[in-house]
Amino acid sequence: MNELTILATLAGVHMIALLSPGPDFALVLQNATRYGRATGLAIALGLSLSILAHTILSITGISLLVHQHPQLFMWVQVAGGSVLMYLGLSAIKGLLAATKAPAQTTNDAPAVRGQKQAFWKGVLTNLFNPKALVFFISLMSTLVPASMSASGKAMAVAVVFLLSLGWFSSLAWLLSGSRVQQVLTKVAPVIDGLCALLFLLLGGAVVWQAGVFG
Repeated sequence: MNELTILATLAGVHMIALLSPGPDFALVLQNATRYGRATGLAIALGLSLSILAHTILSITGISLLVHQHPQLFMWVQVAGGSVLMYLGLSAIKGLLAATKAPAQTTNDAPAVRGQKQAFWKGVLTNLFNPKALVFFISLMSTLVPASMSASGKAMAVAVVFLLSLGWFSSLAWLLSGSRVQQVLTKVAPVIDGLCALLFLLLGGAVVWQAGVFG
């Protein structure tokens, strides 16, 4: 398999993974819907840079070393699950606050205390997701051979990053459009509730799988 075929296959597999609903998708959906385009794009950048980090760590073998040390990987799982549960609890808190103050509109609400916080939410959500760590180990070890040239590996990293940034940015841009906003604003509490539930369930499952309660 030549390098061009490897890159095309890598792009296809990663795009399918991006299209699959998960905590990254939920984070963009929830925040772009409620806080607008700038916040959604900040989250998209944070998620994409975290994916870039995962890709580099996986292609250099560092992530594999973490995964092969059960104690270290357990604490990565605990940290990741805790981050997801924190996001879920924060979403519930915001939902309850909005219920108590229904006069406050989406435009009046602070954009999760600014784009900087939105960016770091994006970074942490993906970076500490142990499922993302395992996915990128599998993706890189399966599709990117050790014999691949340095330039080929660099292109593989670039493909994954650019696809991620393009997808999440497009999603944030679409969800924050004026017409879409008019529709989504009416169901924003439902979106917040579903995203909160998703974060709590995924976070709880990750912590449980870590075996800290076993």
